[in-house]
Amino acid sequence: MKSDIEIAREAKLEKINDIASDIGISGEEVWNYGKYMAKIPWELIDEEKVKKSNLILVTAITPTKAEIGKTTVSIGLALGLKKIGKKSIVALREPSLGPCFGMKGGAAGGGYAQVLPMENINLHFTGDFHAITSAHNMISALLDNYIHQNRGTGKELKEIVWKRVLDINDRALRKIVTGLGAGNGTPAESGFDITPASEIMAILCLATSQEDLRRRIEKIVLGYEYDGNPFTVKDLGVAGAIVVLLKDAINPNLVQTTENTPAFIHGGPFANIAHGCNSILATKIAMSHADYVVTEAGFGADLGAEKFFNIKCRKANLNPKLIVIVATAQALKMHGGVALPDINKPDVEGIKRGLANLGKHLENLKSFSQSVVVAFNKYASDTDEEIACVREYCRNNEVAFALNTAYSDGGAGAVELAETVVKAIKNNPSSMVSFTYRDEDNVRTKIEKVAKNIYGARSVFYTKKALKGLKKITDLGIEHYPVCIAKTQYSFSADPSAYGVAKDFDLEIKELIINNGAEFIVGIAGEILRMPGLPKNPQVLKMDIVNGQLEGLS
Repeated sequence: MKSDIEIAREAKLEKINDIASDIGISGEEVWNYGKYMAKIPWELIDEEKVKKSNLILVTAITPTKAEIGKTTVSIGLALGLKKIGKKSIVALREPSLGPCFGMKGGAAGGGYAQVLPMENINLHFTGDFHAITSAHNMISALLDNYIHQNRGTGKELKEIVWKRVLDINDRALRKIVTGLGAGNGTPAESGFDITPASEIMAILCLATSQEDLRRRIEKIVLGYEYDGNPFTVKDLGVAGAIVVLLKDAINPNLVQTTENTPAFIHGGPFANIAHGCNSILATKIAMSHADYVVTEAGFGADLGAEKFFNIKCRKANLNPKLIVIVATAQALKMHGGVALPDINKPDVEGIKRGLANLGKHLENLKSFSQSVVVAFNKYASDTDEEIACVREYCRNNEVAFALNTAYSDGGAGAVELAETVVKAIKNNPSSMVSFTYRDEDNVRTKIEKVAKNIYGARSVFYTKKALKGLKKITDLGIEHYPVCIAKTQYSFSADPSAYGVAKDFDLEIKELIINNGAEFIVGIAGEILRMPGLPKNPQVLKMDIVNGQLEGLS
């Protein structure tokens, strides 16, 4: 089969103004970034149309080193819906340069189910990530200047909690010292997170308007005064300037798929260290212009889907009509104890053992009062017997099942999935979202409900640093915020090697980070890092320009 880049180059793209026109957006509202990309004003959201649209969330079983292809399925489903005559849009997150140049490579789908132009989307796109990085680091610079200018005035800060960000995997920047040398500011310990972990990223994805964006930015806690009071961006007096840096980034980006289906791509928080969903504005603008909107949440359902419900749906008053959970034979085998070199060999027994992982995710999704379809993302090595095994498991558990071959067949390969989805929405749509915890629960209770009910933990314990964070949260009166647990994506537990279904484990919360602007509390579980490192052989080694064309970004 041809490479992703070869398929992308052969695709016949339509002018982005024509794509916009197809969904009822006039050329006057299109802010062009060349021929095939555009920004669409967030003001075009129509809340009445949002209520009538069918929102579908695509999630997945726990990821392994065997790829699952969740984004490919999301795009494929939108293609399949179009094939059967439904007005559909896919709404996704923007890729980060960190994974693109690090371990994963591009994140624009694959094969004949891609969003295009994939090289632009995977690289600088419309500059949203750069705007978020600049806004975050502008606050850092202004804060350092405030500290420098107010030495000896009684306005010093006792503690600084605001770091810097960079959209590159760079382990050397996790912990640094700033301000060294005469005249270079006040020496202090600091560090870098990756841009998708920035609170500004979370704020952009949760903001419901430009006014709400400013309100949230003003609330960001940068540090604490000696009397214990938080020092915020509002205290720094620069919220207006930061909003100016984000004036274009707030607007969703419109592109298209390999089959010219509209796609909104906006925002890019990771689900293992942030809330893992695209922007509320992009989701709602898609829902304002299509009968069926396909979106996704990062990594497995214990991370992205949990945060989609407990954070995004709670804050945006969204209620999906259906959940699609993606599984592959290879990933199920790994969860069943099959070694990575053997996952392409027929092994029905390995799949049977691995189905426990799917079962736990199905149990969790039903706890949110959701109707579910299992999408089996088929690979060439899969046997009929293996597929029948998963189909029978779903039938026995009263869950709809559909094959997906969109990677190799485009929209035609997702027709079965699309028809299954439409039938499920018609006959058995999801109920109103049932949240894992209540707003009025305290943070400790919220974390324990997620850990025990979603992950399967026996107990939760806190380091001294985390306990101090709990007290600070209580003192600030923000117990009502939802929680966003940062943990490994490879297991229900905090141990990345615990495949399958981890049970009776104790979850350690090492630190609690107050994202006061995003209005949620981040709990750091286990050894998770908010600034990844590069692998021994990063994807960047495969990239080059050959005869004027990009190679290796897929």
